[in-house]
Amino acid sequence: MKRTIIALLIAAAVPLLAQTKSIDTREILKLEDKFGRAMVKNDPEAIGRLLADDWIIIDPDGGIIDKTRFLGVIRSGTLSHEIMDSRDVRVRIYGDSAAVTALTTTTGQFSGQEFKTEERATDLWVKKNGRWMCVLSQLTRFTKK
Repeated sequence: MKRTIIALLIAAAVPLLAQTKSIDTREILKLEDKFGRAMVKNDPEAIGRLLADDWIIIDPDGGIIDKTRFLGVIRSGTLSHEIMDSRDVRVRIYGDSAAVTALTTTTGQFSGQEFKTEERATDLWVKKNGRWMCVLSQLTRFTKK
């Protein structure tokens, strides 16, 4: 009898968990889209609202850039983006954490030099006080053809 009750409780909980995961996935996809649009608009305030205070990005060369420095180069115009197009986007939800991977093509300028990159991008999101914040981004050059 006890096993039957436990099985029924689990069976009832699974659809609710799946629904919550689906809602979180949609929310994360919206945030990723908002992040990409803010980058193309070169809007450091909009970008900053999506990032945790201790956010860092690991660049394709393995360097670590913190939030203040990153937003500073955007604010100064040293770094600007014209296109940020992501495909093969995958979201994985783990409770109050989410990992997002995508293949992203970006064009823009850095220190007056035009660039075009294709990178595998990873963003780690954490839900804090009911709000998703990006805590880590990592870029890896995509050279596979």
